[in-house]
Amino acid sequence: MTATQAPRLQLLDGGAAITASALAAGCRFFAGYPMSPFTGLLESMSRELPEVGGVCMNAESEIEAVNMALGASAAGTRAATGSCGQGIALMQEAVAEMALNETPMVLFNMARNQQDYFQCTRGGGWGDYRTITLAPKDVPEAVEHTQLLFHLAEKYRAPVIMYGDPILAQTQVGVEIRELDFGPLPPKDWALDGSTGGSGRSRQIWTWAMGKTTDPGLGPDGQWRMIAEKFAAIEAVEQRSESYLVEDAETVVVAFGTAALFAAHVVDELRAQGHLVGLFRPITLWPFPATALEAATRSARRVLVFELNAGQMLDDVRQYVYDRDTVRFIGGVSIHDSGMSFGPLLDAAPIKERILAELDRPSTQEVAP
Repeated sequence: MTATQAPRLQLLDGGAAITASALAAGCRFFAGYPMSPFTGLLESMSRELPEVGGVCMNAESEIEAVNMALGASAAGTRAATGSCGQGIALMQEAVAEMALNETPMVLFNMARNQQDYFQCTRGGGWGDYRTITLAPKDVPEAVEHTQLLFHLAEKYRAPVIMYGDPILAQTQVGVEIRELDFGPLPPKDWALDGSTGGSGRSRQIWTWAMGKTTDPGLGPDGQWRMIAEKFAAIEAVEQRSESYLVEDAETVVVAFGTAALFAAHVVDELRAQGHLVGLFRPITLWPFPATALEAATRSARRVLVFELNAGQMLDDVRQYVYDRDTVRFIGGVSIHDSGMSFGPLLDAAPIKERILAELDRPSTQEVAP
């Protein structure tokens, strides 16, 4: 990754920062339906996109929004949409179609909490596909991830997701907005730009991939096998994570997104008190960083999973941790009374209390056979 221009420091909230980064990445079409905490991003796009010659559509529903963006992307435009988890749920049929007919798209899930993990990593559409999902810990990382997602969407011709939340969407911080270069991309020889009409070389984007009579294409079986193989290849090479103080850790806390920032603060406090605690943060929720998690937990007596839900990432941790008998869940459902944000569990004090409670319990290595 390289920067192609000097950075420019600005004080922006998350929605405005993501907008500025998307424009720097070349996004020129956005469509969405207002739904908190996504609304701020949509409002920012509506102000800024026309200034660079782009189009922002305030759609009448999330279904209309995602299909508008799909059409723009099919024509070769860098396009995006988004919502919170409830709205993303309505988009799932179109997301599956994008994956199966290989239309790149960036979706911003400004979630109300961390209960959309299954939605982002398992999906709700049909067919053999997955969605690359990045979960930034803060606004500066979201700025970088925005441009990376546009790159990955075109590199793999697939829908990709940013998993945000109210903290990410609404926090104001100083950020540097600059165009980032992640390397060359393949030509858009698939785009429906009208340039080949009447030439005998016209194109189509279609999930069934039947092709024209003069070019029968892969057919359904061949197309779907190719898609499955593509996502298997993505899983092998696009795993991203961050390990913090895990080398000598007897206890490793696993957390994602902004919740990982709170967990990291608690890890520092516990380290200062003499406890050998570390943190593992999945950056890609899919593909889940399995290899790195195994390495980070190889010497741990306890692996504590903190997430604001009933235990969703917990499934992946149990699957890929070095010793699944060390895994314990310290998260839980915790939602603000408004239903729009996190509840009281997202705070340093209760996280620290739950970790200390587990440190007082014997680990699997300490229990006599």
